[in-house]
Amino acid sequence: MIGRLHGKLLEKNPPQILIDVSGVGYEVDVPMSTFCNLPEVGGELTLHTHFVVREDAQLLYGFATLAERAVFRALIKISGVGPKIALALLSGITVDQLKDAVDRGETGLLTKVPGIGKKTAERLVLELKGKLAGTGAATAAAAVPTSGARADVAAALIALGYSEREAAAATKKLPEDCTVNDGLRLALKSLTH
Repeated sequence: MIGRLHGKLLEKNPPQILIDVSGVGYEVDVPMSTFCNLPEVGGELTLHTHFVVREDAQLLYGFATLAERAVFRALIKISGVGPKIALALLSGITVDQLKDAVDRGETGLLTKVPGIGKKTAERLVLELKGKLAGTGAATAAAAVPTSGARADVAAALIALGYSEREAAAATKKLPEDCTVNDGLRLALKSLTH
């Protein structure tokens, strides 16, 4: 499975982009929330991805944050909600707005998204209740470092359960020349005090 891509942005054709990763071009569909935060063509970027294999196609979906990818995965598990509707939903509202709407049982905000009718919105609220607890605020892709020791420290912190915002704040304080081990130790120390 392809879980993450880091490379150079070659093309932007909403909702699809083309990323060059070591000479291989990956076509990736992204929600507009991610698309709007992309660098200029030729710039470097990192996306968290979800790979779908169907009988007639192999599709790759990319997200600026782990929270967006987690919500996408939760959405496509719901009967009647496929990847296109999940992308439309993430393009129309933020992860926090979706979580808030589900927590309050509000279907009105969801029905404003193209492709989401009243019944689908009600099903989303019912089936997502309590399943979005682990998804934090969606932060811009640039908030978390994308290369070097700081990126490895940020990834380790996220894997340990810290939010992307906390990981970004902790890695921002690290010295430029720190190793991954020292950086992780310092970041954990700053997060626990």
